[in-house]
Formats: sequence, structure tokens, C-alpha cells
Amino acid sequence: MEAVMRITDTLKSFREARLSALRGPQEFFDHHRLSRPADMSQATQRISYNTRYFSGNYGIIVAILAVYAFLTNPLLLIAMGFLVGGFAAINRFAPDPVQFGDRTITQKHLYIALFVIGIPLLWIASPLSTLFWIVGASGILIIGHASLMEPGIESEYATVQDSV
Repeated sequence: MEAVMRITDTLKSFREARLSALRGPQEFFDHHRLSRPADMSQATQRISYNTRYFSGNYGIIVAILAVYAFLTNPLLLIAMGFLVGGFAAINRFAPDPVQFGDRTITQKHLYIALFVIGIPLLWIASPLSTLFWIVGASGILIIGHASLMEPGIESEYATVQDSV
């Protein structure tokens, strides 16, 4: 019960911290503010400001790309479902040792069997390439958007507040 409360508190704090930083689609996709930065210094300043300003939106982009990556890799879904479902099933249905003839099967034996089947299945599903695809795709989208989007008027006030 305490673990459920911690998860609930964590989700509430995540929602308050990240989702409160969401900007509306009209502001995030404002094509009037798109322009090519004059030089690398201006691009760096824009990236620095926009990654903080649009952090909630960029988090949603990463989440959408992650969901897309998992849905387009069915073997990874099967491997993760097998491992997570196996852990849940072992913990729920086999907490005590079970006797089969002269053999006693413990949770340790079940976990070993789960790993012997699940780890090679997970390796074949190539989770690292999926992770690198998510990082690369989100990095290109986020850095591209952040460098092309001109900061709004509020960015001038942010520098005044920082210096006070």
C-alpha cells in the first residue's frame, strides 16, 4: 500500500513539474517565430532558452517517439511483456516452493528459467538500437525546433529577472 502511495505522489509531482510547463500548440507551432539563426552563438542561446521554455512539450515528443518505437518493434513488446509478465506471475502465483514428483521448484528456479528464455529474446529484439533511435530522433527534432524558434518577448524579461 505504501508503494502505491509513493507512485501516486511521484506521478503527482511529475504532473505538477513537467506538465505545468506545457505550452499551447499555437505557441509551440508558431510559424511566425521561425527563422534561421544568424550564427552559432545565437543558435546556442536559442537552444538554451527554448529547451527550458518548451521542456514539457519536448518531454511529450520524447514520449510519443518512445511509444512509436515500441509499437513498431513487436518483438521488443513481446520480450518486455514476457519478462514483466513472468516476474508478476512468479511473484503472484509461485511464492512458495512447488513439489513435482521428487523435484522441488522454487522461485529461484523459475527466475532462472525466465532469464534463460527472456534475456536472449530481449537481445534479439535489439533494445539498444531502439533506445539510440529514440535519442537520435528526439535530439534532432528538439534541437532543430529549439534552434529555429525565436524566443518570445518574455525571454527579455527572464534575463532581467536573473540579473536582479
